[in-house]
Amino acid sequence: MWRGSSVSQAITVRLKDGSERQVPAGSTYAELAQSISPRLGKEAVVARVNGALVDLSREVEDGAQVELLTLQDPEGLYVMRHTCAHVMAQAVQRLFPGTKCAIGPVIENGFYYDFADHDFHPDDLPRIEEEMKRIVAEDLPIHREVVSREEALRLFRDRGDRFKVEIIEDLPEDVTLTLYRQGEFVDLCRGPHLPSTGRIKVFQLQNFAGAYWRGDSKREMLTRVYGVAFAKKSDLDEYNRLQQEARERDHRRLGKELDIFTLSPEVGQGLPLWLPNGAKVRRIIERYIVDLEESLGYQHVYTPHLANVELYKISGHWEHYKDDMYPPMKIDNEELVLRPMNCPHHMMVYKHRLHSYRELPIRIAELGTMHRYEMSGALAGLQRVRAMTLNDAHIFCRPDQIEQEFTGVVRLIQRVYKDFGIDDYYHRLSYRDPKNTEKYVQNDEMWELAQSTLRKVMLDLGLEFVEAEGEAAFYGPKLDVQVRTALGKDETLSTIQLDFHLPNRFNLEYVAEDGERHRPVVIHRGVVGTMERFVAFLIEQYKGAFPTWLAPTQVVVASVADEFAGYAEEVAAKLRELGIRAEADVSDNKIGYKIRQAQTHKIPYTLVVGAREREEGSVSVRKYQAGDLGAMPLDQFARQIQDEIARKAKLVEA
Repeated sequence: MWRGSSVSQAITVRLKDGSERQVPAGSTYAELAQSISPRLGKEAVVARVNGALVDLSREVEDGAQVELLTLQDPEGLYVMRHTCAHVMAQAVQRLFPGTKCAIGPVIENGFYYDFADHDFHPDDLPRIEEEMKRIVAEDLPIHREVVSREEALRLFRDRGDRFKVEIIEDLPEDVTLTLYRQGEFVDLCRGPHLPSTGRIKVFQLQNFAGAYWRGDSKREMLTRVYGVAFAKKSDLDEYNRLQQEARERDHRRLGKELDIFTLSPEVGQGLPLWLPNGAKVRRIIERYIVDLEESLGYQHVYTPHLANVELYKISGHWEHYKDDMYPPMKIDNEELVLRPMNCPHHMMVYKHRLHSYRELPIRIAELGTMHRYEMSGALAGLQRVRAMTLNDAHIFCRPDQIEQEFTGVVRLIQRVYKDFGIDDYYHRLSYRDPKNTEKYVQNDEMWELAQSTLRKVMLDLGLEFVEAEGEAAFYGPKLDVQVRTALGKDETLSTIQLDFHLPNRFNLEYVAEDGERHRPVVIHRGVVGTMERFVAFLIEQYKGAFPTWLAPTQVVVASVADEFAGYAEEVAAKLRELGIRAEADVSDNKIGYKIRQAQTHKIPYTLVVGAREREEGSVSVRKYQAGDLGAMPLDQFARQIQDEIARKAKLVEA
C-alpha cells in the first residue's frame, strides 16, 4: 500500500522505456523502484531525474523523466564510491578523534579523502579498512538535509572544521547547501549517496600520499588516503591483476633495470638523461623515421632551441600558450625563450625565400627538441617531461593538395604502426568549441572549411573515427590517433593538424600558376610523437623485451669457461661486422648465471660457446622466453637474425 494515499493524489512519471507510471503524491524514488519490481527495489541505488542524479529518498516529481540506476550502471558505481569516501572519513574520525576531513571526491575506479591533524602510519591502513567494514555492517541510513548558509557555518565552526568553513565561505550566496548524515558522521556534500552504508559492496584501501589543500603548494599539506570500490569481488580481483601488470610494465622501473634512462635532481625535474641502452633505442627509432620520411620526400632541418619572444607573438603562441612556456631570458637587446614547439621555426624556414606552386608540397621535418613547463606533480618518468624531442613535420601545400597530403600522412602512420607492432588504436577528429572564444582563433569560415575537409578525407579513406569538440589546437582542427596502451588506457600517439591560420600570421606565400601570390596551407604532423613518450609507450607495450630490431643489445655471446673467451669475442666481433649489436660475456661467472643475466636484461639471443662450438664454428642458441633452440653454424644464425631484423618481427607476445 502507498501510505494510505488515494488515487486522486497520484502523480505521473515517464520511465526510461517511454512508459508512464502513476504513483501517490509524496512517494520516494525508492518506493517507485519497489512498485516496478521487488528486484529493482532491492538493487536501485540512485535515480536520474530529468538528467540529474538524486537520492532515492527524495520525493518523486510530477511529470519527471525518471531512470532508476543500479550498481551495474556507471552512475550507480559512482554513487557507491562517493559513499565509500564518506564511510572512510567516518572510520578515520572514529579511530583518530580530532582528525579533520577536507575533501573526498570520486576518482577513476575509486575515491580518496584528504585529512589533517593526524600523523598517519602504514599500519593505519588495515585498521581504517576494518572500521569501514564495521560501518558497512551497521547499515547506517544516510540522510540528506538542506541547510542555510548560517546553519552550515555554525555547525562546522562549532566542530572546528576549518576546511568546510572555508569552502562554504567561498561559495556564492545563492548556492543550496546540503549535509549528509550517517550515524554520528556529518559532511558537507552535494550528493547523491546510497540509501545506507550497507549497500556498499566491495572496497579496498590502497595507499597514502601527500596533497596540498586545494592543490596550492603554499597551503597546508594534507594526507590523502586512496581506495577503490567495485560492485563485485571479481572486478576488484581484475583491478588488482591489472595493477600488478602495471607494476611489471611500469616504464620507470624497467627503464632503471634496463639502463634506459635516469633522472637526477642535480640536472632538474622532468629532464631525463638517456643512458647508453636508451640512447641506442632512441637512435634506432630516429634513424628509422628519418630514413622513412626522406624516402617520402621530407626534407630534414635543424633549428635552434631558442627563439625571440617576438616569433611566438607572431604565431599567437605567446597569447594562447604563454603559461606553458618558460619565462624569457633578456640577452643584449633581445628577449629569448626556450621553444615549446617547432612550428614557428619551420614557418621561417619556408619563408627564407619565395616558392613557386611547382615546388609545393614542401615537407619540412625535424627531430626538434622543445621545452614546456609541466607542474612537478604531473611529471612521470619519460611520459611527462619538461624537455622533449618531437618527430615533427610541417607540410606546406596548395589548397588542392590538402586531401592528397593528409591521406599520405595517414598512410605513413599506418606503415609505422605496422612496423612497431601497434595494432590497437582508433581515430579521433578534434574540433574547436565555438563557444570558447578565448582558446580558439576566431574565424568561423576557416574552421568550417578545415573541419569539413578532415572529415571528408577520413570518410574517403573508409576509416572509422569519433568526433571530439573542444580538443582542437587553437589554430586548427586535428586528427588524433589514440592508441590503447598495454594497460588499457587511451593515449594520443600521432597527430595531424590542418592550419589555415599560421600562414596568415607569418604572411607565407607562393607564386601560383596565375602569376599571383597565394597563401599555402600548413599541415602539422607528428607520427611517433616525442621520443620520450614513444619509448615509454614501447617499454610498457613490450614489457621491456624489445623486438630484436629495436633491442639495444641483440646478442650476448657467453663463454662456458675462460679458455673459450677468445672464441666468444671472435663471434661477437663477426656479428658486429654484420651490423648486429653483439656483446661477449667473458666474465668468470658460471654459465647459468650468464644466461640468467641475459634473460633478466631481456636480451633477444644468448649464444653459448664452449669446446664443441669452437671446434665446429657453431653457436648454441637460446632465445628470450623461447628457450634453447639448439646448436647451429654461426653463419646460419647470422642469416636468421638478419632476416628477423629486416622483417621487424616481434620478439615475444608481451
